[in-house]
Amino acid sequence: MMIPQVARRILREFRPEGRCEILLDPYMGSGTSLVEASLCGMSSVGTDLNPLARFISKVKTTRYDAMAIEREFRNIQNGLLFYSDEAVRERDFGRISNREFWYSYDVLLRLSYLSQLIRDNSADNIDFFNLALSEVVREASYTRNGEFKRFRMDKKRIATYNPDVFKMFEEKVRRNIIGLVEYKKAVTNDDVRIYGFDSTLPIPDDAVAKESVDIVLTSPPYGDSRTTVAYGQFSRWSNEWFSFEHARNLDTLLMGGGKNVSELDTKTISSELQQIKDIDCRRYCEVVSFLNDYKASIINVADTVRTGGMVCYVVGNRNVKGVQIPLDYFTAEMFEQCGFEHVTTVVRSIPNKRMPSKTSPTNIAGKKVDTMNNEYIVVMRKLN
Repeated sequence: MMIPQVARRILREFRPEGRCEILLDPYMGSGTSLVEASLCGMSSVGTDLNPLARFISKVKTTRYDAMAIEREFRNIQNGLLFYSDEAVRERDFGRISNREFWYSYDVLLRLSYLSQLIRDNSADNIDFFNLALSEVVREASYTRNGEFKRFRMDKKRIATYNPDVFKMFEEKVRRNIIGLVEYKKAVTNDDVRIYGFDSTLPIPDDAVAKESVDIVLTSPPYGDSRTTVAYGQFSRWSNEWFSFEHARNLDTLLMGGGKNVSELDTKTISSELQQIKDIDCRRYCEVVSFLNDYKASIINVADTVRTGGMVCYVVGNRNVKGVQIPLDYFTAEMFEQCGFEHVTTVVRSIPNKRMPSKTSPTNIAGKKVDTMNNEYIVVMRKLN
């Protein structure tokens, strides 16, 4: 995800001249850019195909009544004192795929009891508490921390793993209440609109009118979800818990999932694509499929930006079969084809990203290449 400090600095340093009232994030993720827009007095529009991302963004940008939250939280905490297996009403976990592989039955019961207490003790604020629960659903599972794909703990670790589900939930709610209070004090514009449209398709005018956006601030995927960071995998626990749509097939819906392998017209990365094609044609097709979708998205996003408006894309240059793909060059090239000029590209080292620093391009033991250690903030201005 984009960190707030980066979004804040971009909005400060690359605001367009004249009007700066509307921000668009076509890959909003957890809503960082939307929050930062609200803090600096801008309206914002965000979209994401991941229902969990939309849920997180909605809660983060809502000005809840903190006193009501505190009152309902105390009621939920009181309910935790009376937990027993028999008190859990909902015991059907069929919606959770491979549930015995990822969870102990005791953890599932405790998660279900939390859901029960949230429903019983919260009305208008149910989403606020479910957001904290969504984190616990993932962290209380047998997943290994720090991985770029979903992996299970080893048997030795599982044997001693006994997460305090209720304590985890309470800590996250307390943290979120602090964040809510700080947000309400600082926000100057709460006009935030959240959608689930696909930016690789024409953007609906009733969501974002053409040439209405002053600045686009986003961090798009660096490649298709299946072969880079497994976005759908990390969302799956929570998407399944809340029965959100597309919980099990999200990765196939994201960019590159549709296998659009039509020929790609590009000067900036043509040699890199040819190198990948010479090494592995299947991987070449996967890369081209993603880039075709990415290009389509850029064309649609470009249509929403006013003359003089800015776009700021935070991208990473991934390695495929030992070949680095300069997505920053490709991003600038595609926007230039849409009537933009390149202003600058800021290089930033990645201090903490859910991505291995080295990976194997050949699956040969011991043969490693560097992955993404830098992010590139590509800044463009629309000329016409």
